[in-house]
Amino acid sequence: MDQENNLAENNEPENSEIVRRNLRVLEALLFAAKEPLHLKEAIPFLSDGADLEHLAERLTEKYKHAGVNLVKRGDAYAFRTAQDLGFLLRREETERKPLSRAALEIMAIIAYHQPVTRSEIEDVRGVATSKGTLDVLMEAGWVRMRGRRRSPGRPVTYGTTPEFLDQFGLEAITDLPGLNELKGTGLLSANLPPDFTVPAPNDGDLFDNEDPLDADDDGDDLLTELSHDDLDEQY
Repeated sequence: MDQENNLAENNEPENSEIVRRNLRVLEALLFAAKEPLHLKEAIPFLSDGADLEHLAERLTEKYKHAGVNLVKRGDAYAFRTAQDLGFLLRREETERKPLSRAALEIMAIIAYHQPVTRSEIEDVRGVATSKGTLDVLMEAGWVRMRGRRRSPGRPVTYGTTPEFLDQFGLEAITDLPGLNELKGTGLLSANLPPDFTVPAPNDGDLFDNEDPLDADDDGDDLLTELSHDDLDEQY
């Protein structure tokens, strides 16, 4: 019976009343959403057996050449101003304080090495990491606590968020630039060791060496992971 329900919309003509209504409802939900919308959140408002991916594809095509585009951010969707029209919407706003060099370095390490612990971040950077810097990235909504590593002390592991993808216009974390792209932008030297590689980022489910966070886990005990002064970094 469930299988028959799941096939209900697929058996409807492309422009049937049911499909048209589902398209309009999903379109309205996406316009009203303050954050990128996960398609499963639309299920209660659509007909039984609605083909969510197909509906999203049709709306994406509908807005492909419009002033706003439907874009995918991880496994969620959102309407965003067409890239070539962004300059029309610039207005005076209170600017967010630019991230420090330390925060940018930590953000890049988390993005490429996730899931990563604070001590692993420090191993890559070669300097101590202030908890305050991690707090800034989490408050911005770009970094989240994923889980706890199955190792002594059970340190917190960090990863990126859908907001990070949205901020930098990425459909998936795998869209981050690779080795050749980084070289092309001048961010990496062209004379790197032959065995140098760029980590393959993965923001998926918990790894085998991670445990889920407890319901009331706020990560405060990460201060015990390493005993560093919580000072602003000057690096």
